[in-house]
Formats: sequence, C-alpha cells, structure tokens
Amino acid sequence: MDSCSLEIANWRNHQETLKYQFDAFYGERSTQQDIYAGSVQPILRHLLEGQNASVLAYGPTGAGKTHTMLGSPEQPGVIPRALMDLLQLTREEGAEGRPWALSVTMSYLEIYQEKVLDLLDPASGDLVIREDCRGNILIPGLTQKPITSFADFERHFLPASRNRTVGATRLNQRSSRSHAVLLVKVDQRERLAPFRQREGKLYLIDLAGSEDNRRTGNKGLRLKESGAINTSLFVLGKVVDALNQGLPRVPYRDSKLTRLLQDSLGGSAHSILIANIAPERRFYLDTVSALNFAARSKEVINRPFTNESLQLHVLAPVKLSQKELLGPSEAKRARGPEEVEIGSPEPTASPASASQKLSPLQKLSSMDPAMLERLLNLDRLLGSQGSQGAPLLSTPRRERMVLMKTVEEKDLEIERLKMKQKELEAKVLAQEVADPKEKENCSPTMLRPLSHRTVTVAKPLKKAVVMPLQLIQEQAASPNTEIHILKNKGRKRKLESLDASEPEVRAEDCWELQISPELLARGRQKILDLLNEGSARDLRSLQRIGPKKAQLIVGWRELHGPFSQVEDLELVEGITGKQMESFLKANILGLAAGQRCGPS
Repeated sequence: MDSCSLEIANWRNHQETLKYQFDAFYGERSTQQDIYAGSVQPILRHLLEGQNASVLAYGPTGAGKTHTMLGSPEQPGVIPRALMDLLQLTREEGAEGRPWALSVTMSYLEIYQEKVLDLLDPASGDLVIREDCRGNILIPGLTQKPITSFADFERHFLPASRNRTVGATRLNQRSSRSHAVLLVKVDQRERLAPFRQREGKLYLIDLAGSEDNRRTGNKGLRLKESGAINTSLFVLGKVVDALNQGLPRVPYRDSKLTRLLQDSLGGSAHSILIANIAPERRFYLDTVSALNFAARSKEVINRPFTNESLQLHVLAPVKLSQKELLGPSEAKRARGPEEVEIGSPEPTASPASASQKLSPLQKLSSMDPAMLERLLNLDRLLGSQGSQGAPLLSTPRRERMVLMKTVEEKDLEIERLKMKQKELEAKVLAQEVADPKEKENCSPTMLRPLSHRTVTVAKPLKKAVVMPLQLIQEQAASPNTEIHILKNKGRKRKLESLDASEPEVRAEDCWELQISPELLARGRQKILDLLNEGSARDLRSLQRIGPKKAQLIVGWRELHGPFSQVEDLELVEGITGKQMESFLKANILGLAAGQRCGPS
C-alpha cells in the first residue's frame, strides 16, 4: 500500500483482506542499497556507544534471505555493506588524537542440526553456549579473527562461507541447511583517565527457511535437516509469543538458535528483523505465516544499554633495546644524571640488593635470575624517564625506603621473639631434669599433662533362655541344677530360680499357669470335634484361625475325611508346624482360663 504497510487477501474469507503495519516495506523494485540504508545502517552507530545490535533474515525457503544478507558481487548484501561502513567508522573514531582506541574482531558459526559449528575452524567440533554472570551470551572456544580493513574481512569470511552446509531441493538449488551467524565485536579502550572500556556486538544472522516437505521433496538426510530447521523456528515463535504475553518463563533454552538469540529477542540489542516473502500464490500460506511472525516480533520490547566498565590503568608496553637487556652496566649508562644522584648509596650491580629496592613487600630471592634482571632493567628505565614514568610500585622512592625499613624492623622483632621463646623452652626442660617433683610449680608457659580418667567397666548382663517344657522338666529332676524362668507379669520381667521341690510349670510361652491333664485332654477333644464337625464359621471362632485357614480345613476334611487327632492339622496345606504349636497353646490355654472355645 505504501512504504510501511501492505495488504493481502484473507484465505478464510476472500471478500476480506489482511493489513500489516511495519517500520518499512520494500517491494520488488527495491535495491540492496535501499534496504541497507533504510533499516540497517542507522543501528551501526550504537556499536560505538558500547551497545549491541542484531539483524535477522527470516522467511520461507527460497524467499531470498541469503541474497539479502550476502548479495552478489554486483549487488552486495547487508553483511558486506555493514562491515565496510563499520570498519570505516572505527578507523575514524580510533584515529590518533581521539579519546578512544578501537579494535574489531569477527567470528562466524552455523547451527546445523542443533550443533554449533565454527566455520572459521571446522575441526573444532560442536561448541557449547554459555552465559556469564552479567547475562551475556558467549561461546567458549569460538575462533576470533582481528580485522582492520575490508580485505582482512574477505580473507577470513569467503573461505568460511564455503564451509557452510547447503543442499539442493526442488525449490532451491543452493538451499541453506543451517542457521549462519556472523558475530562482529567492537572493543573500545579510553586512552586517558578514567580508562573506561566498552564492548559492542553486531549479530548478522541468516536463518534457514521453514520448509514444507511435500513441496521440497526432502528425503533421508534432507528430511532430517528440515525437521531440525522447522523445530528451531517453532521454538523461535514460542519465544516471541512468550515475550508478548509476559510469561514468567521464556523458552530460550529449548533450542540452540533461541539460546544464541537471547540477547536479540527481549534482551539488550537493537534488533532488525527482515521478513522475506514470496509474492506467489503457491507460497501464500508461507507468506501469511512469515507476516504473522513479523507482526508478533514487532511487539517484542528490547532494552538496550551500554556495556561499559572501568579498568585499572595498565602501563604501556616499553620496548627495551638489546643493549638495555644485557646487564646492569649497560643499563646504568641509560640512566639519567638525576637518577644517579637520588639513587641508593648501595651498589646496584648485585641483583639481590637491587631486588630489595624493587619490591620490599615481596621477597624475590626465589625468582628466576634472568626474569629478576629484566625487572630491574625495567625499573631503572622507568626511573630514568623522570616525572613521565611511573615507579614499579606506584609509590615515590622515599616512601619505598620507609616501607623497606619498616619491614626490616618487623623481621628483626620476629627473630628476637623466636630466640626468647627458645630460651624459655630450654629453661623449662632444664628444670624438669633437675627436679621432676617441682614440674607443677614451673613456668606457666609449660603445658601440664591431662589427668587420667577412671574408666568404669559395665557389668555383664544376665541372659535368659526360653527352653521347651520337656527340657525344663528333665533339668528340674536333677537336684543340683538351677533353672531361671522368665515370667510375664504385666510389663515387668524378673528372673526367679526354680528348685526341684517347686511344682512343674509350663514355660513354653512364659505363662504362670498349671493345666490339669483332664482339662488338657478335654480341650484337645473339643478342638478335634470342632475340626471334624464345625463349619467354616465355627472354625473361625478358634484362636489363630482366620477365614482363609478355615476354608482350607473344610476343604481338606471333604477330601481326606475327619481328623484322627489334633496334630493332623499340620497336613493341611498352608499350616506349618510353628503355626500348629501356637494354635494349640492359644486355644488350650484359653480353655484353661475359662474362655469360650468352639461353637455356642
């Protein structure tokens, strides 16, 4: 419609149209220069202010994204034009006499099937994406090449571009199979105080196009590449939607592409999205999808800021001639007359004595002699420059001498205290040898031995062993045997002795009960009658017999006939000898105690 809007038919209703508003619209007659000068060139100035910028080319496959970013020799694209202008700006701002010194480095990578590959060094393999403490995205191990001119850029960029993965499809003979990212970093250092440092990054991104495999005819590897491309672009759409909706979690980490573009989408970069569309009927749905994504991306808000830090002033590198590096005699000739007059009266030929003047805060005797000699020569050369040079310790010579004197006094005091300590220890040892009885009255510096603690040994506990009734009766028959039975009286237990004169007690379950033989026989007969004649409900009235065991007893009785004795209950499947023993004790003792046993 005009330079900022377009209109397209609505595929849902042909009587309606869809209208889109953008910052700029470039039709079929627009040139590469129009796109670059109208949208990309204005953001380059932000790099010199220490801010980040990014340019993304988005659209379906075959729409011309790579042509927009790279162009041709006749019509260069965004990348060569931006590098040419950026290098020109850095040369002008970093010229002699200007307050800032600038340097430019470049890195080139691709994201192929969720792998970050360095195009400048293809042998480096898959790289990882990290985030520093300030939230900046970085890639450890990524190659950085310094560039000062456009010729340097072409020397690195053109061979790296041939390393990018491309392939042929039905829609494009040289279809990009990966997302390519060119990272240009501009470092600025202030030449004068306060020596600030700035860093600006420019991301130039050529995204791979979304593909409809029904039209591209992708198979095998091409189909796998297409799946990775569409997945990363889908995550890119999710990130844009999450930013527009203000969701608490933005899925940057769901894809390597969005993780790398975290600064460009909702971050601190000046971002330009170039949406390439194909004005053909067969690409209608792809065009509508690209326009919708561009419209949503336009609502994302970035918050640029200046990446600036203060750095301690580092001395400029001093070029030492071969004559000054040979030894002290040649270095002495290079020193001025003022330095000779105010220097220390001690001779400087000895490296050990000169090292004390060099740094009284650190002992340099263990340093490599060659390195020490070079440091001494550097110190003399800086001192020969007069007021223009800075001392090695950033302090005047008089203060340095005062510090050295203070350190020497402290060392002497420490040595004196060590000697006094040794004398006191020797005196204490001599007194111990002369009179051992007076060691408690000696110097308070002597440590007294700790008093011995009395150790009490616990008495061994008596052990109670539960024995069968027959064994107890046999042992009780012998007159000289003492037997202890553990009796259960509430919650308290005690040991009592059992003599042969005492009456017999059943100790199987530690019950203090005496059962008469008649009662025992009558109980066993009653249990046997119940086993042979009782129903399953009647059997459940017995102790330790539940519904499952009652059904087993009834089933066994129907198959094998009545029980001849109570002990035949062990023949029933699922009833062990131990269970049989507890069954008899529980029911017979319950009968002895007057409890109800059997059917009513």
